[in-house]
Amino acid sequence: MDSELIDVSTGSGEVVLDLTRRCEAFVNGRGDGLLHVFVPHATAGVAILETGAGSDTDLLALLEDLLPRDFGWRHRHGTPGHGRDHVLPALIPPSASIPVLGGRLQLGTWQSICLVDTNVDNPDRQVRLSWLAG
Repeated sequence: MDSELIDVSTGSGEVVLDLTRRCEAFVNGRGDGLLHVFVPHATAGVAILETGAGSDTDLLALLEDLLPRDFGWRHRHGTPGHGRDHVLPALIPPSASIPVLGGRLQLGTWQSICLVDTNVDNPDRQVRLSWLAG
């Protein structure tokens, strides 16, 4: 298996960050197989969704409703409400696998591979891209 760790900067706010182009570059020319995307962080996840048409903003708004910062989180270090960030991967898993045929991701027309990060305390992230040949 071939694997690469990429660095990602998420900035100072909650973000749904599109990783699709970096994933496409990683699988380009590899033939048939499986791309596995993994976020080695306790406060981030990987989602496949449409971006740019409001779905990414809707997801962040929904997460705020489901996991409000002002809830009485027992996990209390970091920014107030940071406990919600540690619950996020239970709803948005830290990994996704995408089939690849002929070196091309087999995503639907509007699907993108995204890092979902609500942790405003850590703007520096890593994402592991792994290739399993078919």
